[in-house]
Amino acid sequence: MKKIVIIGGGNMGFTYAEGIFNASIGEIEILEKSENRIKEIKAMNKMAVTNDYEVLKSADVIFLAVKPQVAPVVFEEIKGLVNNQQLFVSVMAGMKMQSIQQGLAVDKVIRCMPNLPAAIQLGATTFTCSQGVDHEEKELISKILASTGIAFEVPSEEAIDNTTGISGSGPAYIFYFMNAMEKAGKALGFSPEESKSLVVQTFKGAVQLYEDNDLDLVEWMNRVASKGGTTRAALDNFDANNLDKLIQEGVQACVNRAKELGKS
Repeated sequence: MKKIVIIGGGNMGFTYAEGIFNASIGEIEILEKSENRIKEIKAMNKMAVTNDYEVLKSADVIFLAVKPQVAPVVFEEIKGLVNNQQLFVSVMAGMKMQSIQQGLAVDKVIRCMPNLPAAIQLGATTFTCSQGVDHEEKELISKILASTGIAFEVPSEEAIDNTTGISGSGPAYIFYFMNAMEKAGKALGFSPEESKSLVVQTFKGAVQLYEDNDLDLVEWMNRVASKGGTTRAALDNFDANNLDKLIQEGVQACVNRAKELGKS
């Protein structure tokens, strides 16, 4: 069993650690600097956690799950403890593979873009590899990443930035829309519990229908909305306010920010 060390026990680092742990695909250890966060992880009685960088020496795969802004500092701290035979998997938005290679003096870098549902093995991850990663190592990383949902390789780092705008940040868009619907439900007199139940079940059902059938999304909307009806009134209001365009512009803003982070 491969030893996997995840540097960073924050939201995304822990999400990936938990997903891999739940799939029993490797020996997981989290490397975390915050004593409070270490206590929180230890209290769960699941994964090993440490603040000792020496753990990196015995790792086969090292996940880099820190904020891109602090990556240069982390690289300086761990550079003397890692080696060129290890695989480095980055989940840092916008961080270029070349920056990691230069910062750590290593060759084998995989850059990926996971998302939050990886924690419940319903994640969506794309990844791309540096030239130093061979076929067998790609298969290993693909297996590790797929343990948290779906995962597939893309041809370039630009595709990783684009993924950020769709699936990487996508759960937040869904939560945003659900939050608005719950607010509407409560304004219409439903209790918070009733509003949540109605919204959750509606999303579950709609996703399942779309996943299980070949109809496209416009056809599904037309199946719900009839001319002059209640649903059409809502959709017409969305169109009048350019909601479709605003969502697309939001996705593009996310992609642009990912690219900006890569240049900084």
